[in-house]
Amino acid sequence: MIHRHATAVWKGALKEGHGTVSTESGLLSETSYSFARRFEGEPGTNPEELIAAAHASCYAMALSSRLGQEGAKPERIKARATVTLDKNPEGFAVTEIQLDVQATIPGMEESQFQKLAAQAKETCPISRLMNAKITLAARLES
Repeated sequence: MIHRHATAVWKGALKEGHGTVSTESGLLSETSYSFARRFEGEPGTNPEELIAAAHASCYAMALSSRLGQEGAKPERIKARATVTLDKNPEGFAVTEIQLDVQATIPGMEESQFQKLAAQAKETCPISRLMNAKITLAARLES
């Protein structure tokens, strides 16, 4: 079993307050976030951006794993995750994550690529964590 952690500290009321987030690796170290960064387009990070980063990186690794199991060697996998945050009667919720993938894999046929891309979406640990609709658009490049 592997454990990873991050720590968030919030100070003040929701709209006027601010927080910091730090990761175990130190890559994020007291990185600031706020209501304005999350909901009003102010530059800086927010929880949904961090979820998108986690999902895109996890998916790229999961696809690489699936390809390797089939004997394929990807030259490049570029995964982009777009997180949708919607307001509903219960409050805000992440309702969808769109994965867009471009991959260069010598000798790979389109049908096999689509099959493996879909399998990676289903088996990626971050995909399995999400209680949201997760969609995928995958393109094989030459």
